[in-house]
Amino acid sequence: MEQTWRWFGPNDTVPLSHITQAGATGVVTALHDIPYGVVWSREAIEERKRLIAADPSLGLRWSVVESLPVHERIKLGEGDLTELFENYRISMRNLAEAGVHTICYNFMPVLDWTRTELHHRLAGGGTSLRFNAHEFAAFDIFMLERPGAAEEHGPEMVEKARAWFATTTEAERAELLANIMAGLPGAYDRYDIPELRKQLARYHGIDRAKLRENLVRFLEEVIPTAEEVGIKMAIHPDDPPRDLMGLPRVVSSAEDIEYILSAVPSPANGLTLCAGSLGAGAQNDVPAIARRFAPRVHFTHLRNVAKEPDGSFMEADHLGGDTNMVDLVTALLEEQARRKASGAADWRIPMRPDHGHELMDDVGRGSHPGYSGVGRMKGLAELRGVMHAVSAIKGLPL
Repeated sequence: MEQTWRWFGPNDTVPLSHITQAGATGVVTALHDIPYGVVWSREAIEERKRLIAADPSLGLRWSVVESLPVHERIKLGEGDLTELFENYRISMRNLAEAGVHTICYNFMPVLDWTRTELHHRLAGGGTSLRFNAHEFAAFDIFMLERPGAAEEHGPEMVEKARAWFATTTEAERAELLANIMAGLPGAYDRYDIPELRKQLARYHGIDRAKLRENLVRFLEEVIPTAEEVGIKMAIHPDDPPRDLMGLPRVVSSAEDIEYILSAVPSPANGLTLCAGSLGAGAQNDVPAIARRFAPRVHFTHLRNVAKEPDGSFMEADHLGGDTNMVDLVTALLEEQARRKASGAADWRIPMRPDHGHELMDDVGRGSHPGYSGVGRMKGLAELRGVMHAVSAIKGLPL
């Protein structure tokens, strides 16, 4: 697999030279300064490529876009979307002209990935991302005061949430809000409670069926362009894979993935296999999902989570947690071998280590949550070892 690394651009605390030191060759990045719905110009794309290739000795290339965001109005199906669809298609063409042919995107309403702790203390002083179900329930019921929230969370969780809320300070509650908002690395909207209520109100009447309909409409608008210019679209699963704050989620299970890939049955309509996002759902067997949809996996995030019975989970070591990472890597290498045998020129699947722990000298450096250097380097090294071992034992190409 092509070993890649997410880079947030020139202001990232992890410089390009460290990506090379970690052993990756592909860069996964986006133009986060461009507002959602605005065209990514050829000039802006070429400038990002120039930065990545400025030092040829690093041997880096822009491998995957993560993400070319989908405007909220498209998710809502709100108003005349002609210009937004056309701007997205123009951006796709501009990326293809620059030689970037894989686009990761998501269709999560309002929020991206969601956690309640960004620096959960680990043994030895490292930190991890964590989702505490009772804290999220406290936010939903007692801070957001969303109608019907208590019924959705259930009596036992409501009591745990009430106890948390009763013993916390205003500062702790403000930190919880900030943590929940932190999963939007490219969106500069960080909502306060009143604004978040407004955003949720926009989705009144948008149920699971309607959100699916809006996703299929988006795909029908952009996949023909993807086929035309050689772009592979790779939808990212919901994180966590469950409804949140009354918002429907439609990329949370194998059934959801089947629906999306079947609705627009083009090889250009594919999946970002995020092992952590899918792995946070008790219903999901991640290696089985990888095998079922292998021909449509265009990109993969390899990370692991440890789940708890109440729905809480924590980012685990890449080879720890609940997903059998050796089995998952084997499934992906087997798919690569199939592609290579079929004569595909781009048979390697780009992968990246995702959401590493904050470790050693990275503690307190202010990296994007989950994207410290040392933790991801540790994860990539572990994953690389698995890939080489599986390749050697089974005779599969790397």
